[in-house]
Amino acid sequence: MPIVDAQPTPFEFDLDTTALLVIDMQRDFLLPGGFGESLGNDVAQLRRTIGPMKRLLEAWRATSMPIIHTREGHKPDLSDCPPAKLKRGPMIGQPGTFGKILIQGEYGHDIIDELQPLENEVVVDKPGKGAFYATDLEEVLTKDGIKRLVVTGVTTEVCVHTTVREANDRGYECLVLADCVGSYFPEFQQAGLRMIAAQGGIFGWVAESPALIEEIAR
Repeated sequence: MPIVDAQPTPFEFDLDTTALLVIDMQRDFLLPGGFGESLGNDVAQLRRTIGPMKRLLEAWRATSMPIIHTREGHKPDLSDCPPAKLKRGPMIGQPGTFGKILIQGEYGHDIIDELQPLENEVVVDKPGKGAFYATDLEEVLTKDGIKRLVVTGVTTEVCVHTTVREANDRGYECLVLADCVGSYFPEFQQAGLRMIAAQGGIFGWVAESPALIEEIAR
């Protein structure tokens, strides 16, 4: 079985039970002038992940391992938006640079051009932070016999962390790629990664994408 140099210990996986999870690489979050930037965030902190993720996707697509993309967003009537989220996110559903903010079917809700899913790749639309909440992600993973997840996407301390914690509770082993996850806040990025691998890997493992690409390209 391939073994990736990771923290806190090497991460072992096999091609039959591992999937790549790409979390919320959406225009609303990553494009200049979009929702993320309108909140005063530096989208360059997220866009630095695009290059490493393109290389990772190219290598991953040459294998038999599945790829699952997620998109955070809501129905146009916001009936699936958790009340606490809507209260703290009053811009959700309002007109933005790329259409109504975080609304399914709008230009800004979709994944950035550089990382667009292929036809055979699953796209999971999620109304919450975590990728398991109110979605069919677990059914997809169970159907494919997946036991391990390589996790990428944004943001590290919110949707990535929530998903990894949810996955950990469900028994999945998660490898988070430090150069393929991003936060608007560098201090949150650093702390978020340390928290995953702390205490012997309390939530999972952390590695850099070149180490993984080297293993799956063998």
